[in-house]
Amino acid sequence: MTSPPAKDVRPGSVLLQKAQMRQGLLVAGAANALSARLIQQLGFEAVYLSGAGITNTFYGLPDLGFIGLSDLVQHTAATRDAVDLPIIVDADTGFGNALNVRHTVRSLERAGANALQLEDQVMPKKCGHFSGKSVIAKDEMLGKIKAAVDAREHRDFLIIARTDARAVHGMDDAMARAAAFADCGADITFVEAPASIEELRRIPRELSCPQIVNVVIGGKTPTLPQSEFAAMGFGLVLYANAALQGAVHGMTQALQHLQRHGELREDSGLVATFKQRQMLVQKPLFDELEDRYV
Repeated sequence: MTSPPAKDVRPGSVLLQKAQMRQGLLVAGAANALSARLIQQLGFEAVYLSGAGITNTFYGLPDLGFIGLSDLVQHTAATRDAVDLPIIVDADTGFGNALNVRHTVRSLERAGANALQLEDQVMPKKCGHFSGKSVIAKDEMLGKIKAAVDAREHRDFLIIARTDARAVHGMDDAMARAAAFADCGADITFVEAPASIEELRRIPRELSCPQIVNVVIGGKTPTLPQSEFAAMGFGLVLYANAALQGAVHGMTQALQHLQRHGELREDSGLVATFKQRQMLVQKPLFDELEDRYV
């Protein structure tokens, strides 16, 4: 199991170093602080705070731009308190123009994020694997990236620039946008929803800065082993909502069993034990603190 970064090493620097190795670092997505803590306990080296995950779990809504900056700040602060890992925050479009992006970067960095993902969709955005997306002009997005770069307090707060142009204007335009984003100061770029293995191969081959591949289970991008993405040269392999989809499946199985049988036991194999749940939320730590202070 990989240990969290040492306290004297800034998590953003660790994340960038890992991405620059281009060995397909697996990054799991979290919808809340609890799932982020589980991701850390299982030995992942970074966590991605998913906008889709927050929207689905917090509001029970699809990923269609319903969350706002205050939602993200709240979840980022809670996640920062729960884990020591580098936190990548999905900031959608930055919630407006370049001035809004400036405020978004400052707010999320202060809340404990180590990297921010910014995309070029028209606001309100859609999930990158939904149909019917639109993108803003490239020059407008470049202005947003410049604002993000200027707004960060520390150089190791990473700016990840995503383009959704593949689905709108084609792969060539998406690649040109990603290259321009890197030239404008983005630390990592992210071409969303490539639809074939050949398109996937183009991304790290033709773009100079580290790249993300977003594996959406059931989405438009081919699902390949992490080793194949690493061989292509991707820096990060993101499973943004694997934990959420697994949790939905697990909840369904447990509740169906309860409905059918009228009971659900700890030894059913369908639920975490009471002890496991308390360990995950650090109940022993609070017992110790209570003994210390009361």
